[in-house]
Amino acid sequence: MRAWIIRTLVALAVLLGAAAPVLAQAASRPIPIKVVVVTTFEIGADTGDIAGEFQPWVEGWPLKREIRVPGVRHLARYSDDGVLAIVSDMRGRTRESVAALILSDQFDLSHAYWIVSGIAGVDPAAASVGSAAWARYVVDADPIYEVDDREIPADWPYGLYSNDADRPNVKGKAEGSSAMVWTLDRGLVDWAYALTKDVVLPDNADLKALRAGYAGEPQGQRPPFVLQGDALGTVRFWHGTHRTQWARDWVKLWTDGAGTFTMTDCEDQGILDVLDAHADSGRIDRRRVLVLRTASNYTRPPLGQPTFPRVLHDDGAKAAFEAEFRVGGVVARDLVKTWDRYARTLPTAGGR
Repeated sequence: MRAWIIRTLVALAVLLGAAAPVLAQAASRPIPIKVVVVTTFEIGADTGDIAGEFQPWVEGWPLKREIRVPGVRHLARYSDDGVLAIVSDMRGRTRESVAALILSDQFDLSHAYWIVSGIAGVDPAAASVGSAAWARYVVDADPIYEVDDREIPADWPYGLYSNDADRPNVKGKAEGSSAMVWTLDRGLVDWAYALTKDVVLPDNADLKALRAGYAGEPQGQRPPFVLQGDALGTVRFWHGTHRTQWARDWVKLWTDGAGTFTMTDCEDQGILDVLDAHADSGRIDRRRVLVLRTASNYTRPPLGQPTFPRVLHDDGAKAAFEAEFRVGGVVARDLVKTWDRYARTLPTAGGR
């Protein structure tokens, strides 16, 4: 009997030894992700205090699991049903974080949909504070020549113009710097918009008072709503009537008239640039990218009023933070719910 026990234990040890590599491989297998949410900052804690961009997703989904991604400063969060969210940090740091996530072996992102979810400044000609816009185009405004506005020629509208051009509103080149404009999958954008266009966004007396100064701008005076509108990315924060006109012109220039300046932010150009750089790697599917920007402030003051001292408004920011998940969460839930289909085929408006 004793000999039999010894032989059995030896056999078990051999079996476990043979299984060890398989078990180790299973333990290190990348986590399959269905939706990646990229937010750019959080105000304080991830839960339980004043919300930034990240907290509405953490609490609203909810995203209960934490994980450290090397190269991403803020702890990432994910759920067992396949949603992963990060805080990329702002401006130049965004590129580092998105690249680190793509290159991490912790996740399988090969079929994941990306939702860039952040607040932005809005052109009052396009929408009102608290509104949410799905971008069709992302346009880069970082590779640019700039002349001091006090020294520009008299017939120039502003001192900003394209690299390798000699005056404003002439398309130049940005070889080695940027693709300048990224076109998002129109079918996917149309689907996301159709799914969310009737979402009711928060409105209150403070937002009404804020938009009252924009008489003559019908879209800017509407209660918050969901629309399709394009994003201009530049790492510098800008504001003002003349700069708003420049942004309209710049988006028209680089999209050959197809785009409409709606939202301005500091990160979308960096995110799309990194995603494009990895498009052929098999790690991501570049077609599965959505950019959702929600308006926290107008890009210019009411006409006749000074640009400063105040640009950002607490009420506008709060409404924009809430609108992110109200709108983006609808899309993420439908992607997860219908994953058997959307893992293989991109949804389209009408066809789903």
